[in-house]
Amino acid sequence: MNEKVIKFWDKFPSGEEAEAAWQANARSLRQQHPLRELKSLPNLPGITRKTRKNLRWKALKYIAQHDASGITRRAFFAKPIRHPINLLRSLLRKKPYARDGDFFFYGFKSEAEFRARLQANPELILLVGFSYCHKPFECPSGRFSDQCMHDPDHPVCGQCFIGKCVHSLPAERTVPVFIPTVHYISESMLATVARNPGKEILFVVTACELTLEMFSDGGNMAGFKGIGVRLDGVICNTMRAFEASEVGIKPGLTVVVDETQKRMMKLFSVFRHLSAMAK
Repeated sequence: MNEKVIKFWDKFPSGEEAEAAWQANARSLRQQHPLRELKSLPNLPGITRKTRKNLRWKALKYIAQHDASGITRRAFFAKPIRHPINLLRSLLRKKPYARDGDFFFYGFKSEAEFRARLQANPELILLVGFSYCHKPFECPSGRFSDQCMHDPDHPVCGQCFIGKCVHSLPAERTVPVFIPTVHYISESMLATVARNPGKEILFVVTACELTLEMFSDGGNMAGFKGIGVRLDGVICNTMRAFEASEVGIKPGLTVVVDETQKRMMKLFSVFRHLSAMAK
C-alpha cells in the first residue's frame, strides 16, 4: 500500500484528531475545488417488484453466465461437496443475511458479533471494498476502475469518503479493493485467501441493495463472512440498471449516508486499535 496514504492517520496521537484533521482539510479543499455531487438524495424506489421476483435464482444465473475469467467456476468445483451444501443451506433460509440499518451481515448476526470476531483473532485480515458507484465524478483514477489514488493532498481525493476510509485503516492487516464489477468482489476474496493460507479473512464492502441481495447466496456458498454496506442515492433498482452499471454505464452517483459513514468509521477505528494492540 501507499505509505503516504497510510501515514496520514499515523501522524496523530488519536483517531479523533486524525479524523478532525481530515475533515478540516476536506472543507478547505471543497472551498477551493467544489465537486459535483448530490445536493439531496433522490426519492428512488427500492428494488422493483418485477426485479425482486425470483431474484436469488437470477443472481445465480448471472454469476454463472458472466464468469469470464472462470475463477468462480473453478472455485466452486474445487470443493464439490462443501460448496453445494453451503449453497443449499443458504437458499433454504428466508433471508441469507441479517440486517441492521445499512449494514447487511453475512455469517454474523450483528455488529457486536462481528466486532467480537475481530477481537478474538488478532491475525485475521480485513478486505475492505468500495463500489466504483460512489467514487466522485471527478475521480482522477476514473470511476469505472479498480484503481484509486487516495492522495490526501489531491483536491478530489482529499474530499472523498473512500480515501478517508483507506487512510484510517491499518496497513498490516487490510486489503483495500476498488470494485468495478460484482465478480471482482469474489475474485478479490479468493485471491486474498490464496495469498494468505490459514488466515481468517473477513470483509466490509459497499454496494447497492440489489447487489447485496443478489450475491448473498454465492457468498454464503463460498463461506465468505463480513458486512455489506448499503449505498443510497442513484442506486440500481432493476436488473437492467444493474447490468448497465456492470459495464461502466452509471451516470448517477451513489453515496454512503452520513450516519452510515460514522458507523463505518467507528468500526474501522476499532479494527485499527485492535491491530495496533496486536503488534
